[in-house]
Amino acid sequence: MALISACASWSPSYEKPQVNITSFSLAPESNGLAPRFIIGLQIINPNRNALPLKGMSYSIAVENNNVLSGATSDLPRIPGYGMADFTIEASPDLLGSARLINRLLAGQNKSLEYSFKAKLDMGRLVPFVNIEENGLFNLSNTAAN
Repeated sequence: MALISACASWSPSYEKPQVNITSFSLAPESNGLAPRFIIGLQIINPNRNALPLKGMSYSIAVENNNVLSGATSDLPRIPGYGMADFTIEASPDLLGSARLINRLLAGQNKSLEYSFKAKLDMGRLVPFVNIEENGLFNLSNTAAN
């Protein structure tokens, strides 16, 4: 009976949560060789039921080159029709970053495409929710010389 009621609560009108990047900074010094980044996130739940997040894996790509990735199980419960702000840590992909730098040095890009991908785990009864946010970083100088 609990399984039926749980499945009924995730109806076809279920909307994917929205993930916004709210901040991005270099983490304080760590003992590792590679720097770590702290990314502020906001998850908005447009549904009536709370999101009991169990974990999340994520990556950031620029110009189809993976530059940062990470995973966490330290996530808040997002209330129905609510939102939560929290931070995650990400590690650089040195090969992906090197490919991106090489590509940037080879040409004159006026903008860079980026993609943030997250896979949210909401437990056993609900499948993973995949979220992808895409956009452009505008690099062109709009001021007249």
